[in-house]
Amino acid sequence: MDYYTHIQKEDPDIYGFIEGEEKRQIEGLELIPSENYVSLAVREAMASTLTNKYSEGYPGKRYYGGQEFTDKVELLAIERAKQLFGAKYANVQPLGGANANIALYMALMEPGDTILGMDLSHGGHLTHGHPVTYISKIFNFVRYKMKNIETGEIDYDALRETAKKEKPKVILAGFSAYPRELEWQKIADIAKEVGAYAVADVAHIAGLIAGGAQKNPFDYGFDVMTTTTHKTLRGPRGGMIVTRENEEVAKKIDKAVFPGLQGGPHMHQIAAKAISFREALQPSFKTYAAKVVQNASAMAEVFKAGGVRMITGGTSNHLILADVFGSLGISGQDAEKILDEAGITLNKNTIADDVRKPMDPSGIRFGTPAMTTRGFGVEESKQVAELMLDVLQKRDAATVSKAREAVKALAASHPIPESFV
Repeated sequence: MDYYTHIQKEDPDIYGFIEGEEKRQIEGLELIPSENYVSLAVREAMASTLTNKYSEGYPGKRYYGGQEFTDKVELLAIERAKQLFGAKYANVQPLGGANANIALYMALMEPGDTILGMDLSHGGHLTHGHPVTYISKIFNFVRYKMKNIETGEIDYDALRETAKKEKPKVILAGFSAYPRELEWQKIADIAKEVGAYAVADVAHIAGLIAGGAQKNPFDYGFDVMTTTTHKTLRGPRGGMIVTRENEEVAKKIDKAVFPGLQGGPHMHQIAAKAISFREALQPSFKTYAAKVVQNASAMAEVFKAGGVRMITGGTSNHLILADVFGSLGISGQDAEKILDEAGITLNKNTIADDVRKPMDPSGIRFGTPAMTTRGFGVEESKQVAELMLDVLQKRDAATVSKAREAVKALAASHPIPESFV
């Protein structure tokens, strides 16, 4: 079905690019763990007339008139977000995960205050204080790491000692390339001991938490969670902040988001968030979340059998971080490129204490959220992992071509679904 008739008529160049991207997604396999497919309902909301409306402020307290329906949209999104995560408060206006994290910092800290977060090289995220970010010039970031790279065990003793020494205002637990589950209770206890806010950045695992496949940090005393709304949550690209029960913290967050950081919210995006939250509240989403983890584990088994070293030794969530340079003699950049030629999309990624540069690292990062959305199970996931290994080991044109045909066949037999309800 052609959804882009007006674009085709008015801007053939953009139409061609969109059609090309749609064909790429249909015929290939998406293994980037931060990407997923959304329902047609979410896509329709993103293209709705809500994009025309400016809605600075919050429901009932807007700066412009004509907010009868936008208020209802945002209130519904808030209620569904609270239900998903067992929170008392939610702000659904952040335009992305980075915006959500920065707003959180501004809400709970003053310039120069200290935040303790996971080191980027050990699985953290740029917004957790990497020196290349502007936010690192405003706040003092200190970091914790894994104690054992082969098992993924975090050095919680060192984390505690650092917290006692540095006295952070916020301890941030979360990651973008860590294949295991954090011990939320230990981190919450350390935060309580030093008088810090316990904050979880669950951008990667929000859907797994909502679906019951991973533990909810709120059950262990965390104060706030920030997240994206895409990735495993399978919504539109955007962000969100949920607060467990502290009204004062929630008010500070609202003020930091608007007017502190953003202007008018994107109401078409918030409507799409609300739809995806409803989808995630369905019983079928629990099945989906469980399968994401099962499929990732199945892929890890294949890589382990193939002699490929994986950071933390495997996975307990949706993603795998593999040392392809150390195991197969191919850089992460070259691995990404050759797998792209085979129709398998993933991303190059640094590994813990990587000796190579970030743009040409030792590792690749891949995961199962999008594949699982297409209906892939354990056997298909193993088949994809075997295709990946074959390409990475042989690297010749014939192997890549053969893998490409196998990928097209798998993709054709598992079309991208249009609805999840």
